[in-house]
Amino acid sequence: MIKNMKMNISAKKIQISQSFTDYAEKRLKTKLDKFFPEEAEYRITLTSQKNLIICELTLSSGGLIFRAEQSAQDKNTALDACIDRIIRQIRKNKTKVEKKLHSTIKETFDDNIEEQVEFEVVKHKRFQLHPMTVDEAILQMNMLGHSFFMFKNGSTGEINVVYKREDDNYAVLEPEE
Repeated sequence: MIKNMKMNISAKKIQISQSFTDYAEKRLKTKLDKFFPEEAEYRITLTSQKNLIICELTLSSGGLIFRAEQSAQDKNTALDACIDRIIRQIRKNKTKVEKKLHSTIKETFDDNIEEQVEFEVVKHKRFQLHPMTVDEAILQMNMLGHSFFMFKNGSTGEINVVYKREDDNYAVLEPEE
């Protein structure tokens, strides 16, 4: 059983029923409980676009964050697809996840799981950060043809990252205190 499971469901342009909340809680407990021995926090955001439901599931536990976004005809199917995608992320990186969580996650995996992927850093780059606005950072990112851009936020003095999302919108990563 998930210890102290925290679940937050929000919606845009769609109503959330108690039956969906119950379904989500049950699915998260049965599918993800075995991977997270300590407190886990789940955020589910549902959005209706045209004839599809877009589900975004963010899971935080032990300093790790997993995120999946899937679309489907109904809420339950979209949530199930997100859960399956997070399980694939965990399995793909099981050794690193296991070390981070300090648990016996490997006992929950089948023997025929994908081989651990090793990460190879092929380049290190250093550059000066100049204070700028988010709009200036987006402009700079687009002029460079990059999908993300790190900058010093002129209004906060913090290091931020702006990036282009799959839906062609932009997002900003900011440090949390």
